[in-house]
Amino acid sequence: MTSSPRAADESTRDPDGEEPLPPFGEMVAQQLGGWRGLVESSIPVLVFVVVNIVWELNPALIASIGVALVIGGIRLAQKRPIRHAVNGLFGIGLGALIAWRTGEARDFYLPGIIQSYVFAAALVISALVRQPLVGWGWSVIMAGGRSEWREDRRLMRTFIWLTVLWAVVWVVKVSIQAWLWYDKQDDLLGVARLVLGTPPYVLLALLTVAVVRRVTRDRPPVAVERA
Repeated sequence: MTSSPRAADESTRDPDGEEPLPPFGEMVAQQLGGWRGLVESSIPVLVFVVVNIVWELNPALIASIGVALVIGGIRLAQKRPIRHAVNGLFGIGLGALIAWRTGEARDFYLPGIIQSYVFAAALVISALVRQPLVGWGWSVIMAGGRSEWREDRRLMRTFIWLTVLWAVVWVVKVSIQAWLWYDKQDDLLGVARLVLGTPPYVLLALLTVAVVRRVTRDRPPVAVERA
């Protein structure tokens, strides 16, 4: 006797009747635009770094913007989502404009440095007012908009310290870049932008998922009242 589709669907649910979360790598990859999105977002910056080292500022700006436009065009031609490409192009374009106006290659990275400090400040403030951004991010990305964690003291504490951890990592990585910018270390700044860009984000995202899953798994079951 074969099982019905409904029974098969029920078998994939967890004891609470909810769909199980996808694997860690899949969830992280989806939020970053997939592994293709990770690679594509790094290519224009890598092109700028290499061309600026072997040549000079203006060719590096032209090459990085050109590569970003090509990537967006390929995605459009393949009828793939271009949101990540557009976001990346905006960041590349703004940095290129500032660097072109000042004539300093290091200023290509200035918008990213400022943006990272703003993000770190927002994380700290959200933790202080008990509205941790990591918790809200979990609600939107992983929990289908649900925010029951706000009623769970243990989860609330978990999301607060995770939010603080994100802020600390962000401050450290952007401060390294800011110092290199201040010291006019253009080439090292480009390398730091690549090394301290996506990898810390991926590690933090994986740690967040692992910690929250462990906390929710160890949480005692809710008693069901009988009529």
